[in-house]
Amino acid sequence: MSQQPTDEELSRGHRWFAVVANNRAWQLAEQPSRTEAEDDEMLNAAHAAAMHWATFANPLNDARAKMLVAHAHAFVGNGHYALRQARASHVYLTSIDSPDWEIAFSHAVMAHAAAAANDQDGHRRHYAAARAAGDAIAGPEDRAIFEKTFARVPAP
Repeated sequence: MSQQPTDEELSRGHRWFAVVANNRAWQLAEQPSRTEAEDDEMLNAAHAAAMHWATFANPLNDARAKMLVAHAHAFVGNGHYALRQARASHVYLTSIDSPDWEIAFSHAVMAHAAAAANDQDGHRRHYAAARAAGDAIAGPEDRAIFEKTFARVPAP
Protein backbone atom coordinates (compact mmCIF):
# COMPACT_ATOMS: atom_id res chain seq x y z
CA MET A 1 0.00 0.00 0.00
CA SER A 2 1.31 3.46 -0.84
CA GLN A 3 1.99 6.02 1.82
CA GLN A 4 -0.26 9.11 1.96
CA PRO A 5 1.52 12.40 1.23
CA THR A 6 1.95 14.82 4.12
CA ASP A 7 0.06 18.10 4.20
CA GLU A 8 3.28 19.87 3.30
CA GLU A 9 3.83 17.59 0.29
CA LEU A 10 0.24 18.15 -0.85
CA SER A 11 0.66 21.90 -0.52
CA ARG A 12 3.87 21.83 -2.57
CA GLY A 13 2.13 19.69 -5.19
CA HIS A 14 -0.86 22.02 -5.42
CA ARG A 15 1.41 25.04 -5.77
CA TRP A 16 3.49 23.33 -8.47
CA PHE A 17 0.44 22.28 -10.50
CA ALA A 18 -1.15 25.72 -10.06
CA VAL A 19 1.93 27.45 -11.45
CA VAL A 20 2.37 25.02 -14.36
CA ALA A 21 -1.31 25.16 -15.36
CA ASN A 22 -1.43 28.95 -14.92
CA ASN A 23 1.65 29.50 -17.09
CA ARG A 24 0.37 27.16 -19.81
CA ALA A 25 -3.04 28.84 -19.95
CA TRP A 26 -1.48 32.33 -20.24
CA GLN A 27 0.96 31.04 -22.87
CA LEU A 28 -1.92 29.73 -24.97
CA ALA A 29 -3.94 32.91 -24.42
CA GLU A 30 -1.10 35.04 -25.80
CA GLN A 31 -0.93 33.09 -29.07
CA PRO A 32 -2.29 35.00 -32.08
CA SER A 33 -4.49 32.01 -32.89
CA ARG A 34 -5.28 28.58 -31.47
CA THR A 35 -6.75 25.34 -32.72
CA GLU A 36 -9.89 23.96 -31.09
CA ALA A 37 -7.67 21.51 -29.22
CA GLU A 38 -5.55 24.41 -27.94
CA ASP A 39 -8.70 26.29 -26.89
CA ASP A 40 -9.73 23.21 -24.91
CA GLU A 41 -6.27 22.95 -23.38
CA MET A 42 -6.34 26.66 -22.47
CA LEU A 43 -9.71 26.25 -20.71
CA ASN A 44 -8.60 23.08 -18.94
CA ALA A 45 -5.34 24.66 -17.82
CA ALA A 46 -7.12 27.80 -16.55
CA HIS A 47 -9.61 25.74 -14.55
CA ALA A 48 -6.88 23.42 -13.27
CA ALA A 49 -4.86 26.41 -12.07
CA ALA A 50 -7.94 27.85 -10.35
CA MET A 51 -8.65 24.54 -8.62
CA HIS A 52 -5.10 24.18 -7.36
CA TRP A 53 -4.88 27.83 -6.23
CA ALA A 54 -8.18 27.37 -4.37
CA THR A 55 -6.52 24.95 -1.94
CA PHE A 56 -4.64 27.93 -0.46
CA ALA A 57 -7.86 29.88 0.34
CA ASN A 58 -6.12 33.11 -0.58
CA PRO A 59 -8.39 35.86 -1.98
CA LEU A 60 -5.62 37.29 -4.17
CA ASN A 61 -4.87 33.91 -5.77
CA ASP A 62 -8.61 33.40 -6.25
CA ALA A 63 -8.99 36.79 -7.98
CA ARG A 64 -6.03 36.09 -10.25
CA ALA A 65 -7.37 32.64 -11.09
CA LYS A 66 -10.80 34.09 -11.92
CA MET A 67 -9.11 36.66 -14.18
CA LEU A 68 -7.39 33.89 -16.13
CA VAL A 69 -10.57 31.79 -16.34
CA ALA A 70 -12.49 34.85 -17.58
CA HIS A 71 -9.87 35.61 -20.23
CA ALA A 72 -9.88 32.00 -21.48
CA HIS A 73 -13.67 31.85 -21.63
CA ALA A 74 -13.83 35.18 -23.46
CA PHE A 75 -11.59 33.72 -26.17
CA VAL A 76 -14.00 30.87 -26.84
CA GLY A 77 -17.10 33.06 -26.75
CA ASN A 78 -18.49 32.12 -23.34
CA GLY A 79 -19.27 35.75 -22.64
CA HIS A 80 -21.72 35.40 -19.76
CA TYR A 81 -19.39 33.15 -17.77
CA ALA A 82 -16.33 35.21 -18.69
CA LEU A 83 -17.99 38.41 -17.51
CA ARG A 84 -19.11 36.84 -14.23
CA GLN A 85 -15.57 35.65 -13.45
CA ALA A 86 -13.97 38.92 -14.63
CA ARG A 87 -16.29 41.01 -12.47
CA ALA A 88 -15.55 38.95 -9.36
CA SER A 89 -11.82 39.33 -9.99
CA HIS A 90 -12.07 43.03 -10.83
CA VAL A 91 -14.12 43.87 -7.73
CA TYR A 92 -11.50 42.29 -5.49
CA LEU A 93 -8.42 43.64 -7.28
CA THR A 94 -9.76 47.20 -7.32
CA SER A 95 -10.70 47.01 -3.63
CA ILE A 96 -7.14 46.40 -2.47
CA ASP A 97 -3.81 48.12 -3.11
CA SER A 98 -3.06 46.21 -6.33
CA PRO A 99 0.08 46.95 -8.35
CA ASP A 100 -0.26 49.03 -11.52
CA TRP A 101 0.15 46.04 -13.85
CA GLU A 102 -2.61 44.09 -12.10
CA ILE A 103 -5.13 46.93 -12.46
CA ALA A 104 -4.26 47.16 -16.17
CA PHE A 105 -4.74 43.39 -16.59
CA SER A 106 -8.01 43.51 -14.70
CA HIS A 107 -9.42 46.18 -17.00
CA ALA A 108 -8.12 44.34 -20.08
CA VAL A 109 -9.84 41.12 -19.04
CA MET A 110 -13.01 43.02 -18.16
CA ALA A 111 -12.94 44.53 -21.68
CA HIS A 112 -12.39 41.12 -23.24
CA ALA A 113 -15.20 39.52 -21.23
CA ALA A 114 -17.55 42.42 -21.98
CA ALA A 115 -16.80 42.08 -25.69
CA ALA A 116 -17.56 38.36 -25.55
CA ALA A 117 -20.82 39.11 -23.72
CA ASN A 118 -21.81 41.81 -26.25
CA ASP A 119 -21.70 44.50 -23.54
CA GLN A 120 -20.56 47.33 -25.80
CA ASP A 121 -20.53 50.01 -23.10
CA GLY A 122 -18.49 47.85 -20.70
CA HIS A 123 -16.18 46.86 -23.52
CA ARG A 124 -15.46 50.49 -24.48
CA ARG A 125 -15.13 51.68 -20.89
CA HIS A 126 -12.78 48.92 -19.72
CA TYR A 127 -10.77 48.92 -22.94
CA ALA A 128 -10.04 52.64 -22.47
CA ALA A 129 -9.25 52.09 -18.78
CA ALA A 130 -6.93 49.19 -19.67
CA ARG A 131 -5.12 51.30 -22.27
CA ALA A 132 -4.64 54.16 -19.78
CA ALA A 133 -3.58 51.81 -16.97
CA GLY A 134 -1.24 49.93 -19.32
CA ASP A 135 0.43 53.15 -20.41
CA ALA A 136 0.99 54.01 -16.73
CA ILE A 137 2.72 50.73 -15.79
CA ALA A 138 6.05 51.80 -14.30
CA GLY A 139 8.10 48.68 -14.97
CA PRO A 140 9.12 48.07 -18.60
CA GLU A 141 9.01 44.27 -18.17
CA ASP A 142 5.54 44.41 -16.59
CA ARG A 143 4.38 46.75 -19.38
CA ALA A 144 5.71 44.38 -22.07
CA ILE A 145 3.88 41.42 -20.51
CA PHE A 146 0.68 43.48 -20.33
CA GLU A 147 1.02 44.54 -23.97
CA LYS A 148 1.25 40.88 -25.09
CA THR A 149 -2.07 40.19 -23.38
CA PHE A 150 -3.72 43.47 -24.35
CA ALA A 151 -2.90 42.81 -28.01
CA ARG A 152 -5.25 39.81 -27.85
CA VAL A 153 -8.19 41.88 -26.53
CA PRO A 154 -10.47 43.05 -29.35
CA ALA A 155 -10.69 46.81 -29.74
CA PRO A 156 -14.18 48.34 -29.52
